Amino acid sequence: MIGDWPYPFWIAHRGAGKLAPENTLAAFRLGAQHGYRMFECDAKLSSDGVPFLLHDSTLERTSNGHGVAGEQPWSTLARLDAGGWHSRAYAGEPLPTLENLARWCLANHHFLDIEIKPTPGQEEPTGRAVAELAARLWRNAAVPPLLTSFRPESLLGALQAAPQLPRGLLLDTLWDGCLDYAQQLHCTAIVCNHALWDAALVARVKAFGMRCLSYTVNDESAAERLIALGTDGIVTDRVDFFSPVIDQRTGCENGEA
Repeated sequence: MIGDWPYPFWIAHRGAGKLAPENTLAAFRLGAQHGYRMFECDAKLSSDGVPFLLHDSTLERTSNGHGVAGEQPWSTLARLDAGGWHSRAYAGEPLPTLENLARWCLANHHFLDIEIKPTPGQEEPTGRAVAELAARLWRNAAVPPLLTSFRPESLLGALQAAPQLPRGLLLDTLWDGCLDYAQQLHCTAIVCNHALWDAALVARVKAFGMRCLSYTVNDESAAERLIALGTDGIVTDRVDFFSPVIDQRTGCENGEA
């Protein structure tokens, strides 16, 4: 478990929410221009084992590719246009590897929440590969990335490959035994659909020694409710609306003591 929580409260979803093509370096740069210092991304494996950024299992929604992304080699995926679907301004933006994003984050002292988003059937190998890469790239960094997933098998793979890296279990519903399972995986955080949080659940999670994070929060009233509950982080698309410069919990600038 991490003692002092080192991460900023505000986390930019997939780089810059919906203002730029998700999971591209252009989106992360735009999020940084809005003052964000922590970002969420989705990582899966190409057929030849390269961790890269993509949310969906298939390519059609966010690229000009077709079919299951994880069934294609990186040499094919690297040639796709991952920006033109969003707007003409981003046409030609490529899919980045996780290493591309990691090096950008490290060079700019940004923080990262890597959601392990495996192709179905590749849950454990994807968790293992992402964790091994993250452990290598962040080996000299003061603050490691947070590895999260809806898939316990992926978190188990990450735990086995790099137990020193912090992990968080993503939950869209509260399934039986989920908090016990998170504890067995030595998770440092529960990352919930924001509507699930109430005072009792926050207290239960913190009693387990874990932090309370929320996705995807895009309106002010929801954010205010979560801040009042004493949660520890918010993932948002609205990088143009929520200012991350002032930490609502402390009144200090993000990153200050």
